[in-house]
Amino acid sequence: MSNLVEVLVPDIGNFDSVDVIEVLVKAGDVIAKEDSLITVESDKASMDIPSSHAGTVKEVKVKVGDKIAKGTLILLVEAEATVAAAPAKTEAPAASPAPIVQAAATSAPAPATVPVGNSDINTQVVVLGSGPGGYTAAFRAADLGKQVVLIERYASLGGVCLNVGCIPSKALLHTAKVITEAEESSHHGLSFGAPKIDLDQLRNWKANDVVGKLTGGLAAMAKQRNVTVVQGVGKFTSPNQIAVTAADGKVTTVGFENAIIAAGSQATKFPGVAADERIMDSTGALALADIPKRMLVIGGGIIGLEMGTVYDALGTKVSVVEFTDGLIQGCDRDLVRPLQKRMEKRFEAIMLNTKVASMEPKKDGIHVTFEGVNGNADAPKEVQVYDRVLVSIGRRPNGKNIGAENAGVAVDDYGFIAVDKQMRTNVPHIFAIGDIVGQPMLAHKATHEAKVAAEVIAGEKVEFVASVIPSVAYTDPEVAWVGVTETEAKAKGIAIEKASFPWAASGRALSIARTEGATKLIFDKETHRVIGAGIVGVNAGELLAEAVLAIEMGADAHDLGLTIHAHPTLSETVCFAAEMKEGTITDLYIKKR
Repeated sequence: MSNLVEVLVPDIGNFDSVDVIEVLVKAGDVIAKEDSLITVESDKASMDIPSSHAGTVKEVKVKVGDKIAKGTLILLVEAEATVAAAPAKTEAPAASPAPIVQAAATSAPAPATVPVGNSDINTQVVVLGSGPGGYTAAFRAADLGKQVVLIERYASLGGVCLNVGCIPSKALLHTAKVITEAEESSHHGLSFGAPKIDLDQLRNWKANDVVGKLTGGLAAMAKQRNVTVVQGVGKFTSPNQIAVTAADGKVTTVGFENAIIAAGSQATKFPGVAADERIMDSTGALALADIPKRMLVIGGGIIGLEMGTVYDALGTKVSVVEFTDGLIQGCDRDLVRPLQKRMEKRFEAIMLNTKVASMEPKKDGIHVTFEGVNGNADAPKEVQVYDRVLVSIGRRPNGKNIGAENAGVAVDDYGFIAVDKQMRTNVPHIFAIGDIVGQPMLAHKATHEAKVAAEVIAGEKVEFVASVIPSVAYTDPEVAWVGVTETEAKAKGIAIEKASFPWAASGRALSIARTEGATKLIFDKETHRVIGAGIVGVNAGELLAEAVLAIEMGADAHDLGLTIHAHPTLSETVCFAAEMKEGTITDLYIKKR
């Protein structure tokens, strides 16, 4: 006996509707609970909506291009009788519209009070997860005089970011940059031989000289601050206890007065494909098992393009497939264009408006078929065979993997935990930070949220009130942006003025033969204050900081234009862009109208 279950769209926050940009399942597919069903996009983020039930898809009720809102029927699932006890109409999550959402105290059952006297360890503050947000929270709480326990599932502190994410990827991107700069120096009269790549030595440098030094430094600082580190997978067992299971199965119970959840996120898996070590997520790609002859990157977002940059430099023929009409959605097209042009020259293929229709591991490689979407008739007609495939289609929070329900902490269907501006969940003594509380999933957001949570626990009156959060793609060239984009301003009807300075007119850019860059500033038309910025070019991520500060301080074009910048530098392009707005630029001739 089976039961037909409707999956509906839940409350989507401040948005009346969101766009469906990809449908990931079809009638007849057998899906597991948490498998991704559709991808939706707001002006803040794109995100997959997972299934709340296991079963067989009977009918899909939405298509690409549809605008969906709360209550829209997504699909019908024929679930087995064993799971039919759930309500017939089940809401699935949509994209979190903002980094911080208000916690709803009534959305979870009231937690029962459990004494912590029977715990193996008792502490004032426990932090679950030791990524950039987690260790920052633990160290700040300790600096404020609190007794702290830090729980980490990896053998080393630092979480995904330091161990298998941000830091090792930047190490490999540096290696890639050295290789490509050596290649391109032949145009300037310098020729080097083809690089001899010792993968073992490269992996050793990444693991020990880069990651090892950072994680070792964290361990030393934890010891200096008397932070107790407990290794293992932590799950709440009550509102005041977490059970930590070590690799050998030993369980340590930690009792706490206050908790900070910093459990992060995990890579979204490609649905309906058999497990195969040649189909990787970012962690597998960073392991550098080999240098494949041919590799496909599924997803034209930041992580996929960064890893594509690395493997391209190492000698792999890289192809990228992206469902939408452009790379790095959410960033203005004029900033992405120089990156795409460079990648089109170096990569084997960039396939936009294209989806992976099927993917099958075979002895000779991963066989992939493609399908054009949004009217694209240029998708490859023949089956393509790749040595490796990198799945980079987003990340999902770990809210459903930490036993939050045992503590009474409200977790939505997607795995996000709602918090207020003090990072407090619906349970007053439990806080949450980082990826698990919403977009953007960025380490630098998590660290600032971490300090707020620790300081609130220590009795300080603080809130997370950042005006803007910067984003950076560490590709070649780098793409960095912050604040209001042109695309967003147009969609929301915000009156703006923009000023852009091309790096072709920068002496520093010319001297390093990287003139494809540009620096753009966006101003409020009425106040003339800087409200957004975007930079594409070498070291764009470093250059963006001045614009971030300008927005936070309420600076206008006059302030930036009158600030003396060192010459010749790439940083002075920010000043030049401001002078373009002011009409005082002398490094370019702008014809007067």
